[in-house]
Amino acid sequence: MTQLTSLTIAEARVALAKGEFTAQDLTQAHIKAVEAGRGLNAFITETPDLALEKAKESDQRRKAGQVGALEGIPLGIKDLFCTKGVRTTAASHILDGFIPPYESTVTANLAQAGAVSLGKLNLDEFAMGSANITSHFGPVINPWKRKSDPTAQLVPGGSSGGSAAAVAAGLVMGATGTDTGGSIRQPASFCGIVGIKPTYGRCSRWGIVAFASSLDQAGPMARTVRDCAIMLGSMVGHDPKDSTSQPIAVPDFEKALTGDIRGLKVGIPKEYRPDGLSAEIQAVWDKGIAWLKDAGATPVEISLPATKYALATYYIIAPAECSSNLARYDGVRFGLRVEGKSLDEMYANTRAEGFGAEVKRRILIGTYVLSHGYYDAYYIKAQKVRRLIAEDFANAFKTVDVILTPTAPTAAFALGEKTDDPVTMWLNDIFTIPTSMAGLPGLSLPAGLDGEGLPLGLQLIGRPFDEETVLKVADVMEKASGFSIRPKGV
Repeated sequence: MTQLTSLTIAEARVALAKGEFTAQDLTQAHIKAVEAGRGLNAFITETPDLALEKAKESDQRRKAGQVGALEGIPLGIKDLFCTKGVRTTAASHILDGFIPPYESTVTANLAQAGAVSLGKLNLDEFAMGSANITSHFGPVINPWKRKSDPTAQLVPGGSSGGSAAAVAAGLVMGATGTDTGGSIRQPASFCGIVGIKPTYGRCSRWGIVAFASSLDQAGPMARTVRDCAIMLGSMVGHDPKDSTSQPIAVPDFEKALTGDIRGLKVGIPKEYRPDGLSAEIQAVWDKGIAWLKDAGATPVEISLPATKYALATYYIIAPAECSSNLARYDGVRFGLRVEGKSLDEMYANTRAEGFGAEVKRRILIGTYVLSHGYYDAYYIKAQKVRRLIAEDFANAFKTVDVILTPTAPTAAFALGEKTDDPVTMWLNDIFTIPTSMAGLPGLSLPAGLDGEGLPLGLQLIGRPFDEETVLKVADVMEKASGFSIRPKGV
């Protein structure tokens, strides 16, 4: 059954329809892969018995002629999505023992489409991180290895590192991620897979543990563009329980993959070529531009002048919203409680023990920028700059149909590298944050390998709610690249 774990979602759907194997066969093969891949620490909670039960139900539905878009497909769920009856931790000690009595809208939609969940995937604590090293349950290991030092353990990127590593290693066929400043796209780049952050408001945020409410957005991570299109179609949709969810019709994303991008104009932002940009990143970007030209698209240089302020702006707005959202974790209603001599001491003890260092850092920054005397100087000014960033993109999209940039400034680095300085870590999201600040759809796809044999990703950015064009262009680039390399041993 090991060969079943190498199939794409699209391939598995065809084979299931032909009766070549059952959903139970497919699920069992992936359960074995999850067991064999535990050294990656990609899962926080495995649910094999529940998965087999759901796979059996899927097979029964198929016999009855009731086939959903993801019928019988084994997926992994980032442990930021609340799952009814299955513990949800957000990779934090402070949510110890929390078992939600409700299901997030996105995971409910996937279940309705027939998907089978194999369990909850590891992440940076409360989705705060770019390397998946801040989890209370330990770091996730990237299945890729350096040529020069195959014993080095590499980070998978973050915060959706467990999702990216599990997909890359063949433990799941696809996974949910969330993206606040790049947490789907950057780990997709590091792990050589595809990940798309849809437009803010495309996926419901209801039932997803909040980090920064004006930025958080769910999206799919899979091995191919087509697989992401299939998953996205089952994840999105208007949800009256989420006031930010937009009542916009859901297109058939898979049908958008026509292979024809002739006449499209592709923006190449000059601000994304900073001094010191890696020659290898530059080379793969130039290669991506060449693929699009060969397919009949026209590259156009554009300017996004407010880009240089995006990182600083993000690290004011996101921590401010984090400070507000995480105030609910006080030891009173759910999760961890560390007793004290008074209510205030219980709050302090619980938060001191329950939150990790990176989360505390962001809470402190956020509380500071929201405090009296600093709110106008920092938070309000950051919101004004955010508007300028969005206006830059709006102006660019008057002349281009999609924008092409690198996804990350480097390939995956080793555990222990770059981790001493939090600002250096934050720079991992320098190419992805502007897209998030503007609420636009962004996709990362693997485009080549660096000198160490590690994947490098390219990012496509689209107009609001135009995921179809982003996916169509990505599909053409994926075919042109011919990228089908998997980590050794997978």
